Amino acid sequence: MEVLGVLNLGEIAQYFSKMAIFPVFDFAYYIVSILYLKYEPGAVEVSRKSPVASWLCAMLYCFGSYILADIMLGVSPIDYFHNNSHILLASAVWYLIFFCPLNLFYKCVAFLPVKLVLVAMKEVVRTRKIAAGVHHAHHAYHHGWLIMVITGYVKGSGVALMSNFEQLLRGVWKPETNEVLNMSFPTKASLYGAILFTLQEAHLLPVSKSMLICLFTLFMATTKVFMTARHSHGSPFALIESWLCHLLFGSPLGIEDAHDHHHSAPAAASAPLSPAKTKEELSEVTRKRKSKKAE
Repeated sequence: MEVLGVLNLGEIAQYFSKMAIFPVFDFAYYIVSILYLKYEPGAVEVSRKSPVASWLCAMLYCFGSYILADIMLGVSPIDYFHNNSHILLASAVWYLIFFCPLNLFYKCVAFLPVKLVLVAMKEVVRTRKIAAGVHHAHHAYHHGWLIMVITGYVKGSGVALMSNFEQLLRGVWKPETNEVLNMSFPTKASLYGAILFTLQEAHLLPVSKSMLICLFTLFMATTKVFMTARHSHGSPFALIESWLCHLLFGSPLGIEDAHDHHHSAPAAASAPLSPAKTKEELSEVTRKRKSKKAE
């Protein structure tokens, strides 16, 4: 208790939760978001053929969560675009990543140590967005817990949820990449974070909002940096999710894949047997014909 008193964690959390995130943290958020856009297949080609389409995709990557949340809450989807400073900053990042001479800016921000710092800073913004989304929904729908969870979830992962629409702007259609069907770690974490912030907003979680923001940011930043450093696309929730799925639904995750693989394996294995047997029979017939000719 004395150590906690000396550290004064409550004041630190309070200061951290009220710390301004524009422009430094937002700048990092835009860099990482547009960096991931450039990683998408065909994104560079689109930027050369149609810079307008590329710019629109970049804006969706940066502001997609705000657009989707505004649509859900009955606000104009272009409302956020009145923030000229944010639009200009995101547009500058887009131009530098795609069109900087010699690709210098991209090489600098894609350098792993720099990228890890930027990824950690992006998670600071993500946590603030989840908390703000839950808080906004709480004022509009005071007892609508589900609405609060959904709004916080969308604010934290709206970019991923709009990925199919963004793909259409680039001339790509991959419905199998739907984020709801194949949730990535940030999407799952945004959902769990939205639940925690909803419980806190409903006074069912015995922790202050500033402390929750601080703790959840620490978890997200640490986990995402670790995963980025290891180039991992897995989820630290996989084991818990598998156990819960077995407990609630009677089967662990991936059981259908294993079941299908179990049934498809014999079919695949049996497929070559017929040609192999035919070859043996043909070779036997040929041998007999040769022996008869020799006689």
